[in-house]
Amino acid sequence: MKLALLIIGISLVFFPKASEIEKQISKKEYAEIWQEIAIQQMVQSKIPASITLAQGILESGSGNSELARKGNNHFGIKCHDWTGDKIYLDDDSEGECFRVYANAEQSYIDHTNFLLDKKRYSSLFLLELTDYKGWANGLKDAGYATNPKYSELLIAIIDELKLYELDVVSGNKLNAPNLTAKNEKSDSQNHTIAKHQNNVNYIIAKKGDTFYRLSKEFGLGLWQLYKYNDFYSQKDILEEGDIVYIQRKRNRSKNKDLKLTKSMSLREISQEQALRLEALLKYNNSITPDLILSKGEKVSLR
Repeated sequence: MKLALLIIGISLVFFPKASEIEKQISKKEYAEIWQEIAIQQMVQSKIPASITLAQGILESGSGNSELARKGNNHFGIKCHDWTGDKIYLDDDSEGECFRVYANAEQSYIDHTNFLLDKKRYSSLFLLELTDYKGWANGLKDAGYATNPKYSELLIAIIDELKLYELDVVSGNKLNAPNLTAKNEKSDSQNHTIAKHQNNVNYIIAKKGDTFYRLSKEFGLGLWQLYKYNDFYSQKDILEEGDIVYIQRKRNRSKNKDLKLTKSMSLREISQEQALRLEALLKYNNSITPDLILSKGEKVSLR
């Protein structure tokens, strides 16, 4: 018995939890994913895209922080004058209140509005759009963060990734290179639309895909993509191979039921079978959305 407990103890020490081995997003990957919305915000509000991305990388740990993952908050903006959802995490003090967003795009938009609305940042908008060093020093002087090296950290990120190349615009036309290396195959190419056997259009996600990118490609609102798909949360960064529906899923299937060939939850089945999760829950009213059902079990599809 003691030997068994010892083995369990050793396993707990040497084998990391699933959350600890989850793939981390690099700074370069983060910039590639969010550069489009950063440039869009720059064109609309005259905040350098390099500054926006550098702040996102620094404040969210390249999107890997608990605040970014749980609250979609990429800029560390706290709850002052906020009536939306909140999350409490330790920062300068214990249990500080931070804003929570439905998706990362809302975080980027709120970051823009935050800088536009606060008088202490107004002088920054008098700077040249390409003066990222002036913006970095101005943000530090205006008290955006308490770290005395905040401006140096932002400038180092911008220089390392050459984010200043994104700040070049001509009127409202973007004249900025994609950060993807020229010898790499671009992930921004158009997707092929397929038809599910349940008569619903979908695409297969590629590496680096986000709901934001797909919404632009297919002319859909983010709210539509969230409504059409039943993932565990309103995630923005999709996994390669994810089925993403670009029209509303059906309420019923042609098949009466499904015998599972592997362990799955109703949420996963809803994506595989092009059926709305709320309909599946109705047909299987004793099952919760994320309960894992065993291989061989039958699930009602209508």
